[in-house]
Amino acid sequence: MSDFQKYVQRYLDKIPSENWLEELNKVGEKTIQIYSNLTEEQSYFAYDEGKWSLKELLLHLSDTERVFQYRILAFARGDKNELPGFDEENYAKNSFANERSLISLIDEFKLVRKSSEILVETLHPLVLNNIGIANGNQISAETIAKLIVGHNYHHLNIIKERYLSRL
Repeated sequence: MSDFQKYVQRYLDKIPSENWLEELNKVGEKTIQIYSNLTEEQSYFAYDEGKWSLKELLLHLSDTERVFQYRILAFARGDKNELPGFDEENYAKNSFANERSLISLIDEFKLVRKSSEILVETLHPLVLNNIGIANGNQISAETIAKLIVGHNYHHLNIIKERYLSRL
C-alpha cells in the first residue's frame, strides 16, 4: 500500500457504516450540533499553541469540502486535467476565520454540506468510478466523496477529544 493509499484509508476507516451518503448527512448534523452549542467566546479556543481555533477548524472543513467538491465534479464529468493539491495550513492562515462570527461559519458549513449532498446524490452511478489525478495521485470521484465524510469524522473526533474536553 502506497503512502497515499494509507492516507486515504485512514479517513475511509473513520466512516462508521457502508452507507456513506447517509453518513455524509449524519456527520454534518453532528458537526452543526456541536458548533451550535458553543458560545462565541468558546469558538476562539485552540487546545495548544499553533493549533487551529474551533472557528478555523470549522472553516477548514468547509474549505476542504469545496476543494473535494470540485475534484468530484471534474472527475465525474470526465475532466482529464491533473488537479493541484492545496496547503491546508496556508488556507487556514489566510481564512481570517477568527474575524467572522460563529453563526456565519456555521451557516457556511451548512450550505457547503448541502451542496455536497446534492452533488453526490445526483451523480449518475457510472461516473462515481471515474478516475482522475489530484495532487499527483489517482483517485475516483466516489473515493473523494467518501473522503469528505471520513475527513469530517476525523475532525469531529479531534474536536471531542482535544477541544470540548478542555472547554
